[in-house]
Order: sequence, then C-alpha cells, then structure tokens
Amino acid sequence: MTGSAGLGDAGAFGDEGDAGLLSPVSASPLVGALTGDRAVLAAILAVESGWAAVLEKAGLAPAGSAAVVSAAAEPGRYSVAGIARRAQGGGNPVIPLLADLRKNVQALDGTGIGAGRAVHTSLTSQDVLDTALMLLARNTVEALLGDLKRTSAALASLAEEHADALCVGRSLTQHSLPFTFGLRAAQWFHGVAAAGRQLEGLAYPVQFGGAAGTLAAGTVLASGSSSTPFSLADALAAQLGLAAAPAPWHTNRLVVTSLGNALAAVLDAFGKIAADVLFLSRPEVGELAEPRAAGRGVSSAMPQKQNPVLSVLVRSAALQAPQLVAQLHLAAANFNDERPDAAWHTEWPALRQLLALALGAAGHIRELAGGLQAFPDAMRRNLDLAGPLLLAEGVGAAVAPLLGAKDGLTGKEQLQAVVDQTLQAPSGEQAATYRKLLRDAVPAGVLTDLRLEELLNPASYLGEAANISRRILAAFPEYAAPPEPSFTDANGDPRG
Repeated sequence: MTGSAGLGDAGAFGDEGDAGLLSPVSASPLVGALTGDRAVLAAILAVESGWAAVLEKAGLAPAGSAAVVSAAAEPGRYSVAGIARRAQGGGNPVIPLLADLRKNVQALDGTGIGAGRAVHTSLTSQDVLDTALMLLARNTVEALLGDLKRTSAALASLAEEHADALCVGRSLTQHSLPFTFGLRAAQWFHGVAAAGRQLEGLAYPVQFGGAAGTLAAGTVLASGSSSTPFSLADALAAQLGLAAAPAPWHTNRLVVTSLGNALAAVLDAFGKIAADVLFLSRPEVGELAEPRAAGRGVSSAMPQKQNPVLSVLVRSAALQAPQLVAQLHLAAANFNDERPDAAWHTEWPALRQLLALALGAAGHIRELAGGLQAFPDAMRRNLDLAGPLLLAEGVGAAVAPLLGAKDGLTGKEQLQAVVDQTLQAPSGEQAATYRKLLRDAVPAGVLTDLRLEELLNPASYLGEAANISRRILAAFPEYAAPPEPSFTDANGDPRG
C-alpha cells in the first residue's frame, strides 16, 4: 500500500538500525561505527570471544576453543534487527545473541573439540553487556579525545593570535568592560581542556560476578586449577584492554555515572562555545563567522541565508546531555537487590546516546574551531558603541579617592552622579556628554586632560587579561599543541 509500505517490516529498512535522521549532530559514519547497534553487537561478541581465549589459556576450555569461538564471533554472521526483536524474550540482547553464537560455534567445531564449553561459562548476561558497553565507551572516548584535542589546539592558536584584539565584555546581556578576544578564546580552551582531563581520567573496568555477584559459578569453574575467578577476570580485562575491577559492580554504578558526568562536561564546554558563536555571528554583531562549506547553512526558503549550523548542531547536543546524565543517575539510585531490574535497562540507551552526541558534536566543534573567522574591526566597533561610559568603573577607582566631599557627596557619589546624568542623554550624545560632565566634575589640577584620555582608553583597563590567558594555556600544555592524526573519518579528514 502506498503511504504505509514497509511499516513494521524491518526488511524494508535493512539491518542498519537508527541512521540518525532526527539527530543530525550524530549522523556520521564514524559515530555509527563506534556507537551503533552493530558496534554494540561486535562488543558483546568481543567479550565472549575474549572470555573463550582466557579460559583456554587457563586450561579451563579445550585447546583450540578460542579460535573456533573467534571465528563464530564474526559480527557479520548476525542480524542486528533479528537479535533486537528476540531480545524482548529475555529482556536483553545477550541472550538471543548467545543462542546464535553457540549454534555457530557448534557448526564450526569440525573436529568436535567441544569449543562450546568455552562460550559464556560462569558468566551472566550483565557481566557481558556491562563489559561490552565499557569496551564501546573506551573506543568512542578514544576517538572523542582526538577531536577534542584538535579543538583545544585550535582554540589555543586563536587565543595567541588575538591576544590583543579588543572587544567588549558582556554581563547579563549588556556591555560591561573592555575585554579581548584572546581571553575569550582562552576561556573556551579552558573549558574544553578541563573537560578533556576529566574524560582522560576515567577507567573502563571489566564486569564479572556471575548470576548474583558472588562468583559462585566461577569458583566451581576454577576449582582444581591454578586460576581463581579474580585472576580470570583480570585476564579478561587484559585481553580486552580494559581496567581490572576489584569486585563486581552489578549494582554500584559509579563507573557509569562518572562516564556520563564526564561526557556531559565535554558537551557543556562545547555548548558554551556554540552559544557564544551563535550570538557573535549574528549580522548585527558580526564579530565571528563559521567556516563555510558547500551546502552548509542553507535555508529551504531563503537563498541568502548562511546559518551557523555547526554551532546549532553542537548546541543541540549540549542541550540534550543533562537529561541523559540525569537518567543515568536515576537508574543508579534504583539498582535494587544484587542484580537490578528495569533500571539497568534504562541505562543502556542513555549512555549510548551520550556517547553518540559527544562524538558527533566533537567532530563539528573541531571543524568550527579550526576554521572560525574572527573580525577584530567589528569587535572594536561594538566596543566603541558603549563609548567612554564603559570605563566608568576604572575612572571611579582612579579618580574618586582624589576628590574631596562636595555638596555632601563623596567622590564616588559625585562620579556616580556624572554617570546618571549621562544615561539621561540620547544614546548618540552620551559619549560627548560623559566627557564634558566628567571634565566639569574633576578639576584639571586633580586630573589632566592627558590622564583623562588614558583612563578613557579601553586598552588601559584590561586588568590581567593577557596573563589570565597565558596561565590558562600553561595549565594545560598537552591540550595546547595539536595531536598527531591517528586515523581519518569517512571524508579522509584526520580525526585525532
């Protein structure tokens, strides 16, 4: 039937799963490859294959088992859509995947060595899925950190290149004090680098514990051998490149919530940059512009539009992250008994979506930072809009102590009266009005014309802006230099 063909028929969509049609920030081949359904399936199979290798090496599975299980664990042998549908029977994807894995192992065990005895022995579904998600997270975060470090290096370059570029600082949406674009870029760098360090400090531990977290089946398995359940778990961690765990963490979810917190911190830092670029690239502000690319920023109706779509996508990811992290914490607080029920299930999509959003946003922010156009002339134009009133704080600090009481007003109150009267003048006349009223209020013997002009020069009231920038960059030296590219994305561009 036209209009409804294929609805409910997975075959109409193939086996690709969610392609990100409504999440363009994470719709990329790299994100799909590292966080998609097939990546989850591959991670589960890697855990099962790794466990078989550990058991064989420990003499707890027949010789040759690991090779058979490894061949049977080739992800291309399995239907993601089929396993997803069948997962409803047991409540998680490990159960139907195991059934298929065992069939494949049996079919490939041509010499009849009993390789099936190496599959999932003494494990439980949560052991496998938690470990698989740690594997998925580790791989995703490695790619994410590559983009993050390229972003931070680009921001460090912006901070150094525009260290002296005057612009206006804004507070509560209003002009506040003279600022520099170099310091703004350094503060962006600070957020990204600090979040990166938090992300780098994470551990991705293997999960083990068996049906109730007591390692009862593992103890039976290892009895009579030189192995223990703990040595086997440590060997699995080494096999997969994960961290060893001191104990099962079936219901202690700090590992997951810490990962979620770190991913959210990264997206917070990205979101701050995106929010600033969205404002500063408005035509009436015009201080920044995103890098252009064919087909980017277009409108379906207005051919003249050049939308800052990189920032839009990054900000969309940042705005989704808090709710996803909240879901992880809500789940963690409701992990009942020794193995949880539905709370565990709510954790999986939230964590995977966080990983996908962070990695997707990282690719966009990398391109944004690397190609961001800065317009110092426009920055100075906007700075000058506030006129000398922008320096009122500095004038007050320098001049008020020099003024004696007059008409019952202290020096500070006299200068505040000058500001108040100036603000009553039309906006186009405020600069001249302030200068005149200030000159009238402060005797020449107290403040020379030359000193007055010095105080009204925005460059004279930047405080420690330059030193703050330098201190920030010096605090994160490993994030200020661009990393060596380790691989490329689908377009052949370096990714970390």
